[in-house]
Amino acid sequence: MAAPPFSSHPVAGATLADWRDRALAMQAAVGQAVVGQNAVIRLLCIAIFARGHVLLEGDVGVGKTTVLRALARAIGGAYARVEGTVDMMPGDLLYHTWLGEDGRPRVDPGPLLAAGTGLATFFFNEINRTRPQVQSLLLRAMAERAVTAFNREQPLPHLLVFADRNRVEREETFELAAAARDRFLFELSMQVPEDPNLQRALMFDTAFHDVDTLIQRVPEALLPFDQLNAVGAAVQLAVTASPALQDYAHRLWRATREPASAGVQLEGVDMARLVAAGASPRAMSLLVRAARVAAWLDGRDHVLPQDVQAVFAPAMRHRIFLQPVYEARRAEIADPLVAAILAAVGAP
Repeated sequence: MAAPPFSSHPVAGATLADWRDRALAMQAAVGQAVVGQNAVIRLLCIAIFARGHVLLEGDVGVGKTTVLRALARAIGGAYARVEGTVDMMPGDLLYHTWLGEDGRPRVDPGPLLAAGTGLATFFFNEINRTRPQVQSLLLRAMAERAVTAFNREQPLPHLLVFADRNRVEREETFELAAAARDRFLFELSMQVPEDPNLQRALMFDTAFHDVDTLIQRVPEALLPFDQLNAVGAAVQLAVTASPALQDYAHRLWRATREPASAGVQLEGVDMARLVAAGASPRAMSLLVRAARVAAWLDGRDHVLPQDVQAVFAPAMRHRIFLQPVYEARRAEIADPLVAAILAAVGAP
């Protein structure tokens, strides 16, 4: 009788099957604290094990901060949060200055440095309110998992960045550059739950009125932060992709670059003039990483087309760059374009 998938893959003191059980337990625990967001929580879990950063977008008060606080509790390690403002400077992420009782200036490590190598989760609220110089510093930390301050380099080996944008208020904002958005594994949209029963529960069930109590119900360190790099790497080695699956992913990539050649059509859009640049090699490698994690969470040691399809939209919607004439309509074009690519490219 064949052994269950991953039962013979030891990593960080347990098997990959054990780690999968922990991941699913985390999903369930966070799902009880933030109801009606199971799809988003699933993708956040995939990002954690794919070791990718996430950009969240949604209306005010839909639970973006709550879900990230719940995830941070489940991961363990240090959690830092900053509020983006138009007057923020890059140094505000690295240190803060104050006057001591003796009147002399003091310098303390800022949110990126205070916890040292123990920083696991960094939440940048309203990142689009900050100037490009601030965004640039954060991008370096995301790409290299290190920052330079006080004449030395501080490694941040376990860092995961979650940033959000408020799509309601656009005054005094700085749109993220294409290169900046490409650093995020996923771009996720959190919406108000559509289920009327959940809407009523959020309104009238007092259990959902105390966010701190909700978060306290999530078990601490279900996924020990300092072992997730090793687990993520082991998942990538254990989950395979067949030649047919590789061909499918390659055809999807080509379709992001030349959608008209793949037979993709959108009403009212000149497909030949739509795309300025398709997905990059980095984007596709991250897509495959995420698909492998999705397969693992479903208990399989091989990637199926459904795994690629599950992560394609959140991984690609911000990585297909449109011509200026269409960029202003990105919000209405991006998702239909991604869906049309999936529909046009046949799966094996």
